[in-house]
Amino acid sequence: MLNQRLKNRLNRKLNKSKKILWIGASLIALCGSSIVFAVPADQGRALVSDQVQQQVNINSASASELASSLKGVGLKTAQAIVAYRDTNGAFQSLDALMMVKGVGNKTIKKNMQRIVLE
Repeated sequence: MLNQRLKNRLNRKLNKSKKILWIGASLIALCGSSIVFAVPADQGRALVSDQVQQQVNINSASASELASSLKGVGLKTAQAIVAYRDTNGAFQSLDALMMVKGVGNKTIKKNMQRIVLE
């Protein structure tokens, strides 16, 4: 009988400890994930990328600089931009950039704030 009482007490204390640990873990999980609920993932990435946004001069940048600075522009398209610039001279407007194969209206819109023509 004494052993049974001790077992019951221990079980109750263990259950309380489990509940406390469960509540603590839940609080930690909620606090750690509150940012995810406050800002959707896409917006969070957009905020970070806006802070790190680089401007690039398309009339003097190398192909690798263009590829790393412009959204949606890979190395192949960046090389095409440099080749077009070497053949036809400096870009006078963003519309002239659309003459390059692989660069369209969407690419220009994505990168308007990044592109410098000076």
